[in-house]
Amino acid sequence: MDWNSRRITAVLENALLEDRATRDATSYACVDPSQRAAATILAKQDCILAGIGGIARILDIYAVLDGAVTAHYEVTTHPEIFDGVRLHKGQSVAVIRHNARVLLSCERVILNLMQRLSGIATLTRKFVNAVSGTKARILDTRKTAPGLRMLDKYAVRCGGGQNHRLDLSDGVLIKNNHIALAGGIVPALERAVRNRRGEQIIEIEVRTLEELNQALEHGAEAILLDNMSVDNVKLAVARCSTVGRSIPLEVSGGVNLENVRGYADTGVNFISVGALTHSAPAVDLSMRITPA
Repeated sequence: MDWNSRRITAVLENALLEDRATRDATSYACVDPSQRAAATILAKQDCILAGIGGIARILDIYAVLDGAVTAHYEVTTHPEIFDGVRLHKGQSVAVIRHNARVLLSCERVILNLMQRLSGIATLTRKFVNAVSGTKARILDTRKTAPGLRMLDKYAVRCGGGQNHRLDLSDGVLIKNNHIALAGGIVPALERAVRNRRGEQIIEIEVRTLEELNQALEHGAEAILLDNMSVDNVKLAVARCSTVGRSIPLEVSGGVNLENVRGYADTGVNFISVGALTHSAPAVDLSMRITPA
């Protein structure tokens, strides 16, 4: 993750502006402007870490927004603490030494970022572990928080998952609404083959074995099996093995930790899970600030 990129900088800057971090009335009223402090971030549950690189970047952006910060910060972590590592309850994530007012003003933004990203990484790892030993790979979707997609998808990678499309320009994925507007699977595929840009792979969503046959016969290069039962997915895998060319198969819809292994055992290549980014519970982290 390039924490210095323009897009990520804008996200973190907006988070600080949203919280009016440079106008922290309580810290201004209660804390001496020259007070130094040490802030320890602690994991309050077992989890997968994501977002630790955002700590220093948030402090840098705060200094620019404030314009009056002269103190220098120090972020200390153990060499074995990095994004993607498993943390245990009670484990120290990082210690930040800085001006006390700055730490108090940035506390919530830092924790919000790390709790969300670590939550996504933790849930992703559970799905990845559940399909271990199969050929299936866990994918995310575009069901991300508005404006946070790059961070959400980064957290999926920290958890061992893979990214699907980053945005609408990143490949051709014909879904049910495209099919309906085009007049059916066949005309949708014909137009996609004719109009695609460059060598983009054409993937199409199908919901029945009949639709699968249509897609295979009219140029589909990858198939998304939407809301199919495990038994029908097995039949779809068998059908695709007879076409004489490699057809990547993706399962989507209704996948959870209870049934994901069943889908993986069918032999599909990918399983996409929207819950990774739209329903992951935030990890419980805390920041304890003491005089330095």
